[in-house]
Amino acid sequence: MIKISDAELEIMQVIWDKSPISTNEIVEVMAHKKSWNMRTVHTLISRLEKKGAIEHKKEGRLYIYSPLVKRQDYIVSESRSFARRFYNGTVGKMVMSFIDADVLSDEEIAELKKMLDEREKK
Repeated sequence: MIKISDAELEIMQVIWDKSPISTNEIVEVMAHKKSWNMRTVHTLISRLEKKGAIEHKKEGRLYIYSPLVKRQDYIVSESRSFARRFYNGTVGKMVMSFIDADVLSDEEIAELKKMLDEREKK
């Protein structure tokens, strides 16, 4: 999976949410969200394109961007990478550390139980 920096991920979130989206629209969203200037946004878009995370089509004078990497695929890849780095690849250990540290609310734990029960029924 492609490695995306935190700043690039901010741009990817916008593209995933609003695709297809023009450069100007991305710049506008990021100006409000992060106060980033046009040059910063263009640099990050260029990096994402070079990495193969996004593509563009030219419509008149506009560049319209779409993701080449699906959000869910990226989330799964990053989650696996996180579990591998910090929990020897064991998601169960990761979840238990969240439970033990009281990171998860009772509602979140109940939701996890429900998801596991539903998964078990399949």
